[in-house]
Amino acid sequence: MVDPFSSAVELAAAIRRKEVNPVEVADCYLDRIAELDPTFNAFCYRADDEVRAAASAAAEAVARSTPDELPPFHGVPLPIKDLSNVAGWPTTYGSLATDRTPQPTSDPVVRRLTCAGFIPLGKTTTSEFGAVSFTESEAQGISRNPWDPSRTPGGSSSGAAIAASAGMAPIAHAEDGGGSIRVPASCTGLVGLKPTRGLVTNAVVEVEGFGTSGVVSRTLADTAAALDVLARHDPGAWWSPPTPTQSFVDALTAAPPTGLRIGVLATSLIDGIPVDPACLTALDKTLRALEQAGHHVVDKQLPLPTSEELITAFMKIWNIGGAGFPLADPDLVEPHNRAQREAAKAVDSWAYAQSVHQTQQLSRRIVEACTDSFDLLVTPTMACLPPRVGAWRENGNPVAASYPMAVFTSLFNVTGQPAISVPVHHDDASGLPVGVQLVAAPWREDLLLQIARTLEQAHPWTERRPALET
Repeated sequence: MVDPFSSAVELAAAIRRKEVNPVEVADCYLDRIAELDPTFNAFCYRADDEVRAAASAAAEAVARSTPDELPPFHGVPLPIKDLSNVAGWPTTYGSLATDRTPQPTSDPVVRRLTCAGFIPLGKTTTSEFGAVSFTESEAQGISRNPWDPSRTPGGSSSGAAIAASAGMAPIAHAEDGGGSIRVPASCTGLVGLKPTRGLVTNAVVEVEGFGTSGVVSRTLADTAAALDVLARHDPGAWWSPPTPTQSFVDALTAAPPTGLRIGVLATSLIDGIPVDPACLTALDKTLRALEQAGHHVVDKQLPLPTSEELITAFMKIWNIGGAGFPLADPDLVEPHNRAQREAAKAVDSWAYAQSVHQTQQLSRRIVEACTDSFDLLVTPTMACLPPRVGAWRENGNPVAASYPMAVFTSLFNVTGQPAISVPVHHDDASGLPVGVQLVAAPWREDLLLQIARTLEQAHPWTERRPALET
């Protein structure tokens, strides 16, 4: 009997020990998807027969191999976000405007995952082009939060977060260009780590390096082990660093440092956006736990950009995010993305280059201040609880509606620093999980994982499960 809430690391170990068969594992999750997905809308593409065929092949490999001969996640299902290509499957980018022709090859990040033994479980929902922090689209419908179906699961990795939170998958591939790993992780009670810019490569540098790939999962162990798979030197990418000398799994289990300087950012970077009391409670719990672990909260301010500076610099680059998506019918692009597309076309190359320089200068200013003043920065992951489905229609602007969700996360896509959201708090009044964000210096994912483990020990979250009202 397969527990659908088993971690990916646990499932992989059970498969290697021949305690469970990859076909049983695949059937467990396919049955869960069939039962739960009509309510929550995590999957936009399914290929159940292919999944079962791959699981059968994985079972045969287990029978003829020793445990050491199998890749680390052999036979473990993992869904892929519908912004990445899987060979033989269509990629819609969450849009009615794109071509549905099956892709000839898988993206490098997908190949890394399959080489590690993961079985693609289907494709998960995303907002169109991953442009906003929720999925309520013409192409893929409304994705709902397993903790409260009247709420959004966040985004743009909406389906990934639903699948992992609801036990429709043990772990899920996700992408993050402004918070799209960390925001849905906070909304659904998961761990979500955005790696340092360049650590995890894909076919191209996405949105001037703002975008990257990772996973959402229920455990730090899964996050660390998946990062070991993804953070491999890519000889085809000039921006790819060498493979880290220490595994992230080893870093996670090493003795954590003490006496760190902890910086705090508790107020919104955008004027007029208040921070919900539940998000501040999560922050306070985190700071207390870190002080009890021997760390020191320091009262130093970052040289933060003004609201106008941040939005102007970010959005000029963000507006070109859809440029690489192949459109079969541009007239079917959703209105907010059409507006961003037109805004991008109205910016000449000189002005665009100025925005790139501006964000690079902003990045250096903030990273230098962070590393000089703090060892770790702590913020709320979001300024709000997960909004209700359809809330963005109150002002009709889905981009502006995303600001309270991504105001704390998007800055660190600009700076390129690694950041992780962990679900330290559960808000009793709403019944919703609440995440806190840890930010470190570039290439210090090891430190993020170690301090996140300290928080997991202080405020355990892995046994929390949504009630799954269907």
